[in-house]
Amino acid sequence: MKINFKYILMCFGIATIGLSSCASNKNSKKIVYKKVESKQPIKPVESTKSTIATTPKTEIPNKKDEVFTVKLPEVNREFRAAWVASVANINWPSKKDLTTTQQKDEAIKLLDMLEANNFNAVIFQVRPAADALYKSNFEPWSYFLTGEEGKAPSPYYDPLEFWVEEAHKRGIELHVWLNPYRAHHSSGGPVTNESMVKRSPSNVVRLKNGMYWFDPADKKTQDHVSEVVRDIVSRYDIDGVHFDDYFYPYASYNGGADFPDNSTWNVYKNNGGMLSRADWRRQNVNTIIERIYKEIKAEKPFVKFGISPFGIWKPGYPAGITGSSQYDELYADAKLWLNKGWVDYFSPQLYWPINSTGQSFPKLLEWWKSENTHNRHLWPGLNTVEVKVSDRTTEITNQVKMAGEILQNNVGVIHWSIAGLTKNPSMLSYLKEGPYKAKALVPTMNWIKADRLVKPSLTVNMKASEVVMNWNDYKMNSNVSKWILYTRYNNDWETSILDKTKTNQTILKHKDGKSLTAVALKAVDRLGNESDYVAQKIN
Repeated sequence: MKINFKYILMCFGIATIGLSSCASNKNSKKIVYKKVESKQPIKPVESTKSTIATTPKTEIPNKKDEVFTVKLPEVNREFRAAWVASVANINWPSKKDLTTTQQKDEAIKLLDMLEANNFNAVIFQVRPAADALYKSNFEPWSYFLTGEEGKAPSPYYDPLEFWVEEAHKRGIELHVWLNPYRAHHSSGGPVTNESMVKRSPSNVVRLKNGMYWFDPADKKTQDHVSEVVRDIVSRYDIDGVHFDDYFYPYASYNGGADFPDNSTWNVYKNNGGMLSRADWRRQNVNTIIERIYKEIKAEKPFVKFGISPFGIWKPGYPAGITGSSQYDELYADAKLWLNKGWVDYFSPQLYWPINSTGQSFPKLLEWWKSENTHNRHLWPGLNTVEVKVSDRTTEITNQVKMAGEILQNNVGVIHWSIAGLTKNPSMLSYLKEGPYKAKALVPTMNWIKADRLVKPSLTVNMKASEVVMNWNDYKMNSNVSKWILYTRYNNDWETSILDKTKTNQTILKHKDGKSLTAVALKAVDRLGNESDYVAQKIN
């Protein structure tokens, strides 16, 4: 038989093209997040992993294809966040009667400050007291936003939508902060027909300090909290959901009297309930914490769930610690939530100085670390506004550094509150010149499995004194959150973290007496995972 080599080669070429096309389609599929039930974290992608990158001829005119592998430096990983409180107009908006333009200007000023000082997350209070700083399907517009409960901003805008968009423009994560059980704040104006106090009276009780509280034992309460969280997660492009330390109220809110939940307690006992009243209350809170975590993951696995409980679980844990007991007073078994892995990050409010004897910052952080059996992120809350020391700036800066030394990996803190930064320029200066000197990506969530991002497609064009880099539009791969740009001058690598909307960069060929020798690029997804790199040598 006569063999037609030309025909065989032609068929082989067609087959190769077909396979390449299939591979391209496969790599461009939408990312799929899956929950991993193992307690052990999945090993993160090593940024030093060598990968073969082939440069198309079209990237550099008149230059042959070449294989170029590099060892890239690790990118900084640290969670740097601040709380922005809306209740009582503590942080934003600064007044309840600001115009829409004034509200937006204040928000942009705060976010610009965070970006300029290398923060990468903001914890924004959108539900201070069963109300909403967004267009809610279940609760009224907040009194703290417009001065009238149920009244929308005019001219109309959605504050949460605005905050999300502006935060993301600056490479900042936005976590929505909600109080699960507070139904009306004493500074929230009169109780009107718009209030949840009037709309849902059967599961709301009045406390002696003028506040109203949802009964955590009532299933109507639990279902309502669930609906509110699911509504926000499904409709907004948020990065996290955050609960603080308010579960059952502090005893002082009710004049030292017991929480008025006789109605639900009697129903529980009459139905054969065997738990003590304290254990029953803790079980009510445990139920909602587990439920919220699982429902968030079912809706959007990449959305983080964080809790910032009171910093002391019980007096005596660890030895020598004194103070209030969240376990006995708030009926919040925060240690259990951490032990069970019902959170993605855990931020105990360690609002005391390093050298405090009864509430030692390092001792408490070490103890919470010992309870972190599922290796979730442990990012303590710091009292940046009013920690009781003579030199607050030095104290907070040292606490940030100490947290890094104790935690070592996947470090981070949250500052209470943003006012401690805006009203203390020296604090910002110390942080920016010290632990926050370089930008950082947030740590990855290794317990949530994600398909690897597609490697960026990079084109490099040479000019007389600069190099122009262009890469694929993020809209072609909607799971991109950020880009990591690497530039090498002589043998020294520099790293930049860019917003996802950035699709090009101009790089000088010579800087500080050094010559540009290579560039590289990675994509980063919503969980902080990095793609393989694409690299180009520069001659």
